[in-house]
Amino acid sequence: MTTRHEFDNALAELRCQIIKLGTIVNERIGQAVQSLASQDMELANQVIVGDIEVNDLQAKIEEKCTYLIATQQPFARDLRKIVAGFKISINLERMGDLAVDIAKVNLRIAKTPLIKPLIDVPRMGDTVRRMIAKGLEAYVNEDEVAARVMSKMDDGVDNLYNQVFRELLVFMMEDPKTINQATYLIFVGRFLERMGDYCTNIAEEIVYLVTGSRADLNE
Repeated sequence: MTTRHEFDNALAELRCQIIKLGTIVNERIGQAVQSLASQDMELANQVIVGDIEVNDLQAKIEEKCTYLIATQQPFARDLRKIVAGFKISINLERMGDLAVDIAKVNLRIAKTPLIKPLIDVPRMGDTVRRMIAKGLEAYVNEDEVAARVMSKMDDGVDNLYNQVFRELLVFMMEDPKTINQATYLIFVGRFLERMGDYCTNIAEEIVYLVTGSRADLNE
């Protein structure tokens, strides 16, 4: 067993790693959406290659959490900090995977002009990125109220996804030639909608960290 001071330092280091992971993932999401909107294949490839960094960092976080639980046998709030941190990192890593999926969609359709300029998809991406930023801030400050407020932003992501879906469905019905690309763009909307859900999961972990109680913020 290490001293309390050393354990606190280890928890602080864990928190820093999670913030770094969230910052990287947030940047990757922005790059993925930008690559799609501008049909930039080089930027899309950067997102795909950069996923290695995300996966490696999440693996280090997982290893640290496991080590702290095994060696320190924490309880109460200390244990919640480790468990919540681990689960937050998993949700961030999954969002990183979805950013890669968006980049891969761009590679599949980039050689064909977009059927329309993308407006709502970037808006979805911007909302998700704001959710991540607010979630990381709430995590650092252990702010339950801010986490709950962040989770409410997912309603905006859902509304935009429904709008994207309806609009692309009209394109497909009016012109069958757009079906392939429109389908891929619907996938992108779904990826971003799923990111909003992962952000809500992060908010739930923050609530758990602070209160010790589980809350379903997806209702």
